[in-house]
Amino acid sequence: MSTTQIILLALGAVLLFWVVGAYNRMVRMRNEIGNAFAQIDVQLKRRHDLIPNLVEVARKYLEHERETMERVTAARAQVMAATDMVKSHPNQNGPIKSLGLAEGVLAGAMGRFQAVVESYPELKADQQMADLREELIHTENKVSFSRQLFNDVTLDYNNAIHQFPTNLLAGLFSFQTAEMLQSTQSEAERAPVKVSF
Repeated sequence: MSTTQIILLALGAVLLFWVVGAYNRMVRMRNEIGNAFAQIDVQLKRRHDLIPNLVEVARKYLEHERETMERVTAARAQVMAATDMVKSHPNQNGPIKSLGLAEGVLAGAMGRFQAVVESYPELKADQQMADLREELIHTENKVSFSRQLFNDVTLDYNNAIHQFPTNLLAGLFSFQTAEMLQSTQSEAERAPVKVSF
């Protein structure tokens, strides 16, 4: 065996090890996206379990606010359906977008619900309602942290499949760009708060 053949064989072995390592890294990163969504799912399930309890406690005080409570219930069902779709297809972009839209609808409905609760002092003073609202606030914070983790993992994956030379491998093995979870706030909600005295 000549020196040239040995060098070519060594280069081929190095290239093969690099391809295997890069492929396995991209697969691991893609799977981390599914795991990160599972963490979001845990918090969303917790939130979805709290919402009916909030509505039920409020129902006895807010009989004439039925439409608000129905919107919250419908929005919750829509988010749960979108969450199930993402769970079954965590690496597809369509379900992630649908979840983001459904989350926006739920956030709006919950905002209206909170405004209604604020306008009823007897409901605001109800200890069970206060406990449920506090639990919901903690859960919302956990959802935010889980979303951030999901987006960080997704960014790492997207960077890996778009950077040279792994982008060549990603194209060869059909690794697709993953969708990040977008903010569910409207432009009006993102606008700076104006404080005047």
